[in-house]
Amino acid sequence: MKWLISARLQSGDGGIRVTRTLGAMEFNKIAGGLLGSLLLLMVVSIVGDTLYPRFGQGHGEGGEEAAMAYVVEVTETAGTAEAAAEEPLGVRLAAADAANGEKVAKKCASCHTFDAGGANKVGPNLRDIVGAPRAHAAGFPYSDAIIGLGGTWGYDELDQYLTSPKKYAPGTKMTFAGLKNAKDRADLIAYLATVTTAPPPPPAP
Repeated sequence: MKWLISARLQSGDGGIRVTRTLGAMEFNKIAGGLLGSLLLLMVVSIVGDTLYPRFGQGHGEGGEEAAMAYVVEVTETAGTAEAAAEEPLGVRLAAADAANGEKVAKKCASCHTFDAGGANKVGPNLRDIVGAPRAHAAGFPYSDAIIGLGGTWGYDELDQYLTSPKKYAPGTKMTFAGLKNAKDRADLIAYLATVTTAPPPPPAP
């Protein structure tokens, strides 16, 4: 069986007729290639719509939306793991490095002084803070949040406050977010004890 493909080319008043004959096998190859391409496009389109719905699908009137649900496995963050494995304050203080605590205290130097007779700045002077009553620095305008706490600045109280001042004393004027690193807090408290004339004994490990 043979198929004919004809084309007529016009040239002036005359014409040239060109005829080419294709075999059935060659025609089948061409037709098969076209059909295969169409099928591939259909498959890609169906798979794409399944995995990624077009914008607008699943939205009904009144803001109703049918969204695809994906299960996301959440791994434990480093901060969560550290909080869960945090050692007791007594253990941390026994291994604390006051020299490193002095370096940590430099983060506070823009607001606090640590020397005897040091001036109050944005925050109060912190000399003799360990074991001192709340609002201990004379002449500093403490917030009602700190005054209302009562009691003293013991080791545990300092640790809690330094972790998150706003959580420990809601309404405090202190804008510092806190020290999340438990070792840095222990080191800082150990340093504060060295600038306290008569610090109370630390909690047992």
